[in-house]
Amino acid sequence: MGRLPFGLLESVWAGRFRDMRPNQLPIPSHFEPGSVASVWRVPYQERSYQAQDWRRRHGIQLASKDTVKVCLVAIDLQNTFCLPDFELFVAGRSGTGAVDDNRRLCEFIYRNLGVVTQVYPTLDTHQAIQIFHPIFLLDCDGQHPAPFTQVSLEDVQQGVWKVNPSVCGQLGMSEEEGYEHLLHYVKALRESEKYELTVWPYHGLLGGIGHALVSSVEEAIFFHGQARQSQPTFQIKGNYPLTEHYSALSPEVLNGPDGRRLGASNTAFLQALVGFDVIIIAGQAKSHCVAWTIAHLLEDPLFGGAGFAERVYLLEDCTSAVVVPEVIDYTDEAEVAFARFADAGMHRVCSTDPVENWPDVPL
Repeated sequence: MGRLPFGLLESVWAGRFRDMRPNQLPIPSHFEPGSVASVWRVPYQERSYQAQDWRRRHGIQLASKDTVKVCLVAIDLQNTFCLPDFELFVAGRSGTGAVDDNRRLCEFIYRNLGVVTQVYPTLDTHQAIQIFHPIFLLDCDGQHPAPFTQVSLEDVQQGVWKVNPSVCGQLGMSEEEGYEHLLHYVKALRESEKYELTVWPYHGLLGGIGHALVSSVEEAIFFHGQARQSQPTFQIKGNYPLTEHYSALSPEVLNGPDGRRLGASNTAFLQALVGFDVIIIAGQAKSHCVAWTIAHLLEDPLFGGAGFAERVYLLEDCTSAVVVPEVIDYTDEAEVAFARFADAGMHRVCSTDPVENWPDVPL
């Protein structure tokens, strides 16, 4: 999937948007905004028939005929992060952050069925024994840390936290190797100026209901795929036990103390994104998985070409920061990160604005 020369891209965008008026598409009647905070079964066959009829009624072309290729990267829109009764609800400062974000994102997808060529949903995918879950660590009294505990380099050096000996064998390590790994890991985070190791509640567990996409989001993505005959391309991340994996593109720490790989960068995903003319990014959480994914895009050599950042649009009203009242609040860190992305040339946009009015979309 090659990219168009910039001059040709301008003319194609202009003609396409004049003809399609993308944000004038209505929202299908099956979408119920009040259901975004609930779990339910998507009626796939019924939605498939409706999507095909919707395409015919509104003259929506197949994705394979798109001249300008537009992808939507939908980061970790899973029950575990997006529903108030689940493990790690991203509330933002409003208290209803991810629910409101997903309602707007569903509406954006429906209004822009004819614009978005392909959707790339990412799925945070964990098992219980991982470096950021309570079972991995013990204090001097043999107690596991509480969720949201911050584990610093000094904590490990002073013996405040150590690796649980019972999990070392599960992960193919001796107790000594476990300590060496933990010390190396928190040092690597400090040296790369990343967040300290955070102990998160058990979340995104493979096979559990928290791992699944929010039902309304799943329905919108399925409807888009059926209407445009475009396969949603799911990206699994976070399944390496000895490293965090906020970014959809690469783990936080790639190598262990002995130089062995802890995980791998998702080069196939990176290469796929290179082929799109426009990349739209939304999801949870703005302060963590969204921010680190965007940061990796900026840093990766594949995206070092002139003008790449200008192809990226950040849906600011479809993402929220991690906030746990009186515990942690990453809103300011998220704002600093997004300001840096904008300085690099990326666009901070609102999902409710017509796409043709977004900055630097050539008309």
